[in-house]
Amino acid sequence: MSVLVARDRESGVAVVTLDRPERLNAIDLETAAQLASIWRELRFDDTVRAVVLTGAGERAFCTGIDRAAQVAQPTSPYSTDDPLLTIGPKANDLWKPVIAAVRGMACGGAFYLLGEAEFVIAADDATFFDPHTTYGMVSAYESMYLALRMPHGEAARLALMGTAERMSARRAYEIGFVSEVTAPGAELDAAVRCAETIASLPTEAVQGTVRSVWAAQEAALAQAHSRAPAFVALGNLPPPRQAELFGARRSKGFRTR
Repeated sequence: MSVLVARDRESGVAVVTLDRPERLNAIDLETAAQLASIWRELRFDDTVRAVVLTGAGERAFCTGIDRAAQVAQPTSPYSTDDPLLTIGPKANDLWKPVIAAVRGMACGGAFYLLGEAEFVIAADDATFFDPHTTYGMVSAYESMYLALRMPHGEAARLALMGTAERMSARRAYEIGFVSEVTAPGAELDAAVRCAETIASLPTEAVQGTVRSVWAAQEAALAQAHSRAPAFVALGNLPPPRQAELFGARRSKGFRTR
């Protein structure tokens, strides 16, 4: 299993861990399927009233889709399959609160997960960036999630700068994307403490509140997502050229702000 679930029946908190540290917790097709299955399973587990989502290891929370994943696409120009569209809790109709605990890198497809969490707690060494433009790819779904969670200019800068710049946990906190910054290694405990408090409250009221907050933004997100396949089809370089840019990447350094 590349996703681990630990349930504490007494507190009502489950910790879901992306467990591919050797791949910087990148999501392959098996991991994507496991995440969708876990969120659906947690819907029916009444002993779980709040969830913490984190990544194994110190280097990364998640670095998006695994570049080795082979995603078959239909021949129709009107259809595009994105395996990450179903990895989040909201995409699987889970309305129990989810808190993300981030350490290290969170980039690219990680925003599918962070965008569907109630709030984010990050270690001081966490960084956020989106590499799509560097490799000739449109940041569509990712930037749409970002635009819901941070000021427009910050979302645009993060999405457009590619691998040249990373947003620090401190800057993410300043703009409201991160709700709390901790010492490295303390982010999980901080997220669990919040989850335990929330899990101790009346379940129906908590889930209704989660649903209400999400309702305020889901219409805009659904409308944006409906246009994303066209943006991707028009703006992405051919896959061989993307692979060439990715393969030629060098450690040129990056600015953290």
